[in-house]
Amino acid sequence: MAKIMPFHGLVPTPEKAKEVAAVPYDVVNSEEAAALAAGNPLSFLHVSRPEIDMAPGIDLHDDSVYAKAAENFKKLCELAPLELDAEEHLYIYRLIMGDHVQTGILGAASADDYCNNIIKKHEKTRQDKEDDRTRHVMTLRSHTGPTFLTYKDSNEIDTLVAELTEAAPTFDLTAADGIQHTLWRVDAANSKKLSAMFDKIPYLYIADGHHRSAAAARTQAECAPKNPNHTGKEDYNYFLSVTFPASQLKVLPYNRAVKNLNGLTAEQLKEKISEKFTITPTDNPSPQKSGEFCMYLEGKWYLVQPKFDISKLGVIECLDVSILQDNILAPMLAIDDPRTSTGIDFIGGIRGTKELEKLVNQGTHAVAFSMFETTMKQLMDIADADEIMPPKSTWFEPKLRDGLVCHNF
Repeated sequence: MAKIMPFHGLVPTPEKAKEVAAVPYDVVNSEEAAALAAGNPLSFLHVSRPEIDMAPGIDLHDDSVYAKAAENFKKLCELAPLELDAEEHLYIYRLIMGDHVQTGILGAASADDYCNNIIKKHEKTRQDKEDDRTRHVMTLRSHTGPTFLTYKDSNEIDTLVAELTEAAPTFDLTAADGIQHTLWRVDAANSKKLSAMFDKIPYLYIADGHHRSAAAARTQAECAPKNPNHTGKEDYNYFLSVTFPASQLKVLPYNRAVKNLNGLTAEQLKEKISEKFTITPTDNPSPQKSGEFCMYLEGKWYLVQPKFDISKLGVIECLDVSILQDNILAPMLAIDDPRTSTGIDFIGGIRGTKELEKLVNQGTHAVAFSMFETTMKQLMDIADADEIMPPKSTWFEPKLRDGLVCHNF
C-alpha cells in the first residue's frame, strides 16, 4: 500500500510566501526564469534555476551551477526566512484556476514505493535529466520541487480534507498568472490520521514529475550505503510530493507542430492522409472527442477522423497521439522518433491553438495538429499495464509552485 508521510517542512513565513513561490524549474528556460525573478531576490527560481545569477551561456551542468544553487538556497533560508517546522506535518495544497479547483495532500512519498512500482510510471526518463535533478537534490540536501501524484478517489480522504480546509489557511496567494495557491498545515494528530488513510490506497500514479521521482530513488540509493545505521525511516528515503484525487485533475492536450512536409506539397499530404482518414474543413480548431484531431495547413483548419476502428487497437495504439504518430507523423512526415526528432515541436495546451496558427503562419512550421486531451483513465490503464505512453501525451494545469514547502534530508 502507498505511503504519504508527515515530515518537518521547510517553509517561508506567510508574509513572504508569495515572493518565494516560483513556477517549476522545467516549465521555463533560463531567459524566462530570469525575467520572472527580476527584482525579486526571494524568488525560488534563484535556487531552481541558479544560472540566472551567472554569466550568460554558462553550461547548465557545470559544477559552479550546482554550487550557486546551494549558495542561493542558504541565502534564501536566511533572507525569507525559510523555517523548519518543529513537528512533522502533512499539508493540504489547493489550486484554483478559473472555475477549476483541485485539492491535494502535500507530504513525503516513499522512494521504496517508487522502486517497487507502488508509485506507477507512464513515461520514460532521460539520463541527463535524472543526473541533473539528482545532483541538484544531493547538493542542496533537499527536495525542493514536488512530484505531482494522483490516486483513485477515496471518500474517506475527501471527507477529512473537506473538514480540515474549513480552518484558516497557512498561505493563500494568487500568482501573477492568476492561479490561486492555498496551503493548510495539518496538525500532528490529523497528519497521522490522514497518512494512515493512504494505507488503504493500493497505488499512486505519477501525473507529472518522473525525473524528480527517479532522482529521489537515486538519492536514496546514494545515501543509504553511506549510513551504517540505515533503518529505512530516514528522510532521504522519502521525497516531496503533492497527491491529488484523479477526478479533480485537469489534463490539457499536448499539441504538435511539424517544421516541414518531408518533400510533399500540402495537397499531396492531404491526399495521403485521406487514404486512412476523413478530412473535413472546419472552423473549430479543437477536436471535440477522443479519436479525432484537427490539422492546420496553409491557413485552414481541418477535422481529421480515422476511417479504421480504433476500438480494436491496443492500450497504447488507441491513444490519439499514437494514431497521429503511427499513421501520419512517422510514415508521411519522417518524424520517426518524437523523443529525438528536431523536425517537430510540442506545444502545451495551455498556449492554445492560436500558438499553432502563429507557428504555421510565420513560416517556421508547415503543419500543426491540435489534439484531444488524454484521459486520466487512459493514463492509469497504461501505468497499470506497465506500459509507457508516447512522449508529450499529457499537459497538466495548473502547475504546483516550488518553494512553498521543501523537504530536507
